[in-house]
Amino acid sequence: YPGSVNIALENPAAISRQDELIYLDISKIKAAQPTFNPAAFVAFAGKTELPGQAIDADGDGSPEKIAVLADFTANQQQQLTLFFAETSAKMRDYPKRTQAEIAHKFGGHFENRKYIGGEFRNVTSLRVPPEHTDHSYFIRYEGPGWESDKVGYRFYLDWRNATDIFGKTTPEMVLQNVGLDGFDSYHEMSDWGMDILKVGESLGIGSIGMWHDGKAHRVAKTDSLRSDVLANGAIYSQIRTVYSGWEIAGETYNLISDLSITAGSRLTRHDVQISGNPENLCTGIVKHPETRLLNKSVNAGSWGYLATFGKQSLNADNLGMAVLFRQADFLSFESDDHSEVVVLKPKNGKLQYYFLAAWELEPGGIRTESEFMKYLDDLVEKMNQPVTVNF
Repeated sequence: YPGSVNIALENPAAISRQDELIYLDISKIKAAQPTFNPAAFVAFAGKTELPGQAIDADGDGSPEKIAVLADFTANQQQQLTLFFAETSAKMRDYPKRTQAEIAHKFGGHFENRKYIGGEFRNVTSLRVPPEHTDHSYFIRYEGPGWESDKVGYRFYLDWRNATDIFGKTTPEMVLQNVGLDGFDSYHEMSDWGMDILKVGESLGIGSIGMWHDGKAHRVAKTDSLRSDVLANGAIYSQIRTVYSGWEIAGETYNLISDLSITAGSRLTRHDVQISGNPENLCTGIVKHPETRLLNKSVNAGSWGYLATFGKQSLNADNLGMAVLFRQADFLSFESDDHSEVVVLKPKNGKLQYYFLAAWELEPGGIRTESEFMKYLDDLVEKMNQPVTVNF
């Protein structure tokens, strides 16, 4: 790796950061060092090699960002050096701490909207066949899945279109082994963990919808659904889903959803693009009787959150859930029969928010409401004061 470029990083927050994913624009790296090659680089802070990954978040075939995983003490400044080879492709292997996947059956056939026979294979892209619906036994665990070393998620790739949580008792990658029997035995505790959320008709955790006539409507009626694994890397993984012809409230929209997760983090980032300038989009958290609704905070700097905590897992133990949103996008907090809801306003057809789940049985898990509140407040402080990057 003969070439190099130096980058100054600073943690402006008075709290430490562990497993912070730093995104570096390749265009800015190339402005500083025109021969930089994102296919052959290695990142160092001093003598310590840091895991790195090139990211093509828009799926156009060429990466636009480099991600590097770093730790910071409070208010720490660090110099990051990217060493690179100008030609060829050679990337280092790093421990796999994120995963995204879609698997469906091959070799069988649909009969009365159930898939008979066949065996599961992983794919990087799936256009959902018209015969498919809920409980068709065609897609392994009923949709795409993504995970970090902390937690896993999935969503139902059908008319339900709601996000669910896989609680993990191990930092290992587990999704590749979930649901292989073709049924939903993952609702029972196993050696890796289990599905810990009852979603029902709700927004589950962080599902996208629209607030209309006093309730949250999920993305249910569409012309077509297509899902792609855009990244399945050591430190960053991403799933893109395209919903064509979403019919809601007398209008039709096209919606693109990008769900991503990073190493060492419980957070899923949701980047949404929607046509047709809707009045609102909404997201939220399933309502459960044994829980408390926590801070509905909208004045804590640029990020606010909606959160719940209590004995709301399917294992009857403590689970904290939160949705984090930009205050600038906030319209209102609402509630319907199934969900606690935050209503948001897309800007120029775009919206970004985060959601997370924290289960007490994770290794080193959060067990009390006060621990969960401290975790959320620290998280918001970090989001309000992102790491600065200077070339």
